Amino acid sequence: MKEIEGRVAVVTGGASGIGRGMAQAFLDSGMKVVIADVEEAALASTQSELAAQGDVVGIRCDVSKASEVDALARQAVEAFGAVHVLCNNAGVAGSAPGGIWEAPLDEWDWVMGVNVMGVVHGIRSFVPILLDQGEGGHVVNTASMAGLIPGGGIYGVTKHAVVALSESLWSQLAMRDPSVRASVLCPGWVNTRIIESERNRPETPRPDPGPAAPQMEAMRKVVEGLVQSGLDPREVGQIVVEAILDERFYILTHPWQDMVEHRVQNILQDRDPVGSPPPGMASLLGGGGE
Repeated sequence: MKEIEGRVAVVTGGASGIGRGMAQAFLDSGMKVVIADVEEAALASTQSELAAQGDVVGIRCDVSKASEVDALARQAVEAFGAVHVLCNNAGVAGSAPGGIWEAPLDEWDWVMGVNVMGVVHGIRSFVPILLDQGEGGHVVNTASMAGLIPGGGIYGVTKHAVVALSESLWSQLAMRDPSVRASVLCPGWVNTRIIESERNRPETPRPDPGPAAPQMEAMRKVVEGLVQSGLDPREVGQIVVEAILDERFYILTHPWQDMVEHRVQNILQDRDPVGSPPPGMASLLGGGGE
């Protein structure tokens, strides 16, 4: 899309973090914005605050539920008459300590449901609208640097899936209608509340995991510090706007391409999947999703 002023954007996970940053950047660019989020209080507050910047509507939506994303699509069209940009941004980090073989199934269901199926539901509900309108469009799926390098536990698994899903979407849209594009956002450290994802976890019975291992607890403290000192989400939003206008597929927020190159060299040279960790820590979490 070479022109976005006056167009309509839908951003999931839009009440805070990267989603809010994208909504702000879109409003600054003259777009109308629908922000969707599962956290109702934050959604109402963000909608009220952003209303001073332009036309914005807030809709409560749990992206892990296909019916709610279908409803979001209908409400977005009812609100503004069209949708031109979809940002499948909602994401959670997960909270299970230990190895992935030790994680309870409800942890896998929660993180996969939001991070992967949330993107799937967004694509299924909105891409037909973008194609039928005949006005061009763009889909941005939020992955992470954790989707381009080894490690990351369940979170990393989901973000690799989002990268692969986005690559498939790009190639299929190129064959169907090149005026509808796709991108994958792979942020590094961004100042969001991703570490606090547990606040939005569904109320399901969970066994007490007990105290975290000292190494995991120390790593969590490092991650918290890196996230707090990370990039301003509004800067990420502006990077996304520029990528849409330039029709770029891979959107990286940090100059960490050497880590991606290292992973590819491991593959090509049949080496063990030892990653180059993001600056500051071992590869646990690569950025954002909220």
